[in-house]
Amino acid sequence: MALKGKTVREQIWKYLKAAGLSNHGAAGLMGNLFAESRLNPKNLEDLCERRLKEAEKPYCTDETYTAAVDSGEISREEFLHPLPKKQYGYGLAQWTSSGRKAGLYDLAKSRGVSIGDLEMQLDFLAQELSTSYKSVLAVLKSATSVRAASDAVLIKFESPKDQGEAVQKKRAEYGQMYYDEFVKPASGNTAGTSTKPEGGKATMTEAQARQHILSIMRGWVGLKRADGSHKVIIDTYNGHKPLARSYAVKYTDAYCATTVSAAAIQAGFDDIIPLECGCGQMIELAKKMGIWQENDAYVPEPGDIVMYDWQDNGVGDNTGWPDHVGMVETVAGNIETVIEGNMSGGVVGRRNLQVNGRYIRGYILPKYESKADKPNEPNTSGSLEVGDIVTFTGRTHYASSYASAKKVSCMSGQAKVTAINKTGAHPYHLVAVSGKGSTVHGWVDAADIQGVTPGSGSSGGGTTIKVGDTVNYSGNIHYTSSYKGAKSSSCKGGTAKVTAINKTGAHPYHLKHTGSGCTVYGWVDADKVSRS
Repeated sequence: MALKGKTVREQIWKYLKAAGLSNHGAAGLMGNLFAESRLNPKNLEDLCERRLKEAEKPYCTDETYTAAVDSGEISREEFLHPLPKKQYGYGLAQWTSSGRKAGLYDLAKSRGVSIGDLEMQLDFLAQELSTSYKSVLAVLKSATSVRAASDAVLIKFESPKDQGEAVQKKRAEYGQMYYDEFVKPASGNTAGTSTKPEGGKATMTEAQARQHILSIMRGWVGLKRADGSHKVIIDTYNGHKPLARSYAVKYTDAYCATTVSAAAIQAGFDDIIPLECGCGQMIELAKKMGIWQENDAYVPEPGDIVMYDWQDNGVGDNTGWPDHVGMVETVAGNIETVIEGNMSGGVVGRRNLQVNGRYIRGYILPKYESKADKPNEPNTSGSLEVGDIVTFTGRTHYASSYASAKKVSCMSGQAKVTAINKTGAHPYHLVAVSGKGSTVHGWVDAADIQGVTPGSGSSGGGTTIKVGDTVNYSGNIHYTSSYKGAKSSSCKGGTAKVTAINKTGAHPYHLKHTGSGCTVYGWVDADKVSRS
């Protein structure tokens, strides 16, 4: 039976669903397959490629190796052991042991298809699950979280040498990427615990549409050119036709614009985001679509696309040729966090910078509202986050969040929270929702937002720690950034204030000491922070 779907991702998803896997189970399995082979059924283990090249074999790439197996140039025994007494992975699941690879080889030959045939490999995968890995299959059919399904595949089916927490977390993140793509969960979470009913109707607000594409970008963080893991981004871009300017991106090319474009393709947002592999050309397309913004007063939102010009001298308006691009992940006060492809060293990573600071050329503003199939409902809970829709009851907005800011008259109505500065006199930045009566576009008082208590900032009570909170820090180490691998140094615990939060960081809270004897001034681990 022919596979259904326009892309390899979609074909695999539909196959797994037809095999009876739950949404979470299919996503968890796909996340592991992505980690193993980048969903490439012809994938030959990278180490094997290098060893074959060193041995001066004519077949040392995915394509040439697959062709050699198909033609018989590589025998069955050589397929099982590419080099004497050595075993290497091949295919979607990177089958490695001689017994499992023999089964794959024999099935391909019995059908007269390529060893790299996707449908044949999926059939072999299903056969293994239903015979030798029944306990794993049972989990995949009943799983209600991506993490549980992913861990079952990692530990009991793939069984790599490294099965530690970092690997488990990363593979679950890959799985969540596919869950978000094919299920559209009812929340923007990336923890693999959505409670959306299996088979339920997928609905999405504008805020969730923004998180949908961001979940894809987050899933790519850590991919890099050095080990070839970035190839999935290039392949996703090149697989979409027609190609911009008829150019197929090479694995050695700069790929920042390609990353944003590939995320748009995978999210199904290629009609609202210009697809390009060049930054300047992407801006030109955005201008034609009416979604280019270079007003220095603009406050970005998650999902906006930011362009950089590294030659900007910081004087006057920046109108230079763009050099780099990324996608805004979060905005907290005057700091925006951006996910970018092709950062230093050819990696996908994050950057923190000042909102509309030096080097920012401008923003592309995709019309995510066109992807929403349910409206954003006003949040009246009193606990607000960037992206929330609120009812603005005031008549004044301000040029900044600070007490001395210039005020301007405006109309009340529904608006979107685009930034929060809890310590500011006017802590919320709002932008009016079109057609809902309001003309607000600036910083406003908490008292002018329905359901928010004056002086509460973004805190609506409860135990959630937010920027501005006073906390107790019980640790003795702080870090130079929130990300894994940041430089650490010793400090003394005590009373401190939360000055920034990066929920996705390894060290998510930035603290500044306030109590006597406390010296913490940096990013710290969550388990060492408690409410004062």
